[in-house]
Amino acid sequence: MSELIESYIRELTPKARGAIRGSAKLVITGEGAVMLDESGARAAQEAGDEAADVVLIASDEVFRNILSGEQNPVMAFMSGKLKVEGNAQRALKVSSILTG
Repeated sequence: MSELIESYIRELTPKARGAIRGSAKLVITGEGAVMLDESGARAAQEAGDEAADVVLIASDEVFRNILSGEQNPVMAFMSGKLKVEGNAQRALKVSSILTG
């Protein structure tokens, strides 16, 4: 597991723990993936081997900007910087957890 993925896990575990119903996968383009669920964050299979209720796909830069509050996740989606696969309602919930 890369240091980048480990840093996402450290940052997202406290935000996700107890806050997410179901599961969400963040695919960091070219880097790997992180799975979020009610227990926190962990490394995930990027290639779709691991199912999730919603999958958010973006570059590390876009995810970092969303996490820091510099990028609105809805605007990132509308501009094509953030791709969503699955339930849009869950994507909004996950994005609120990421920015919270």
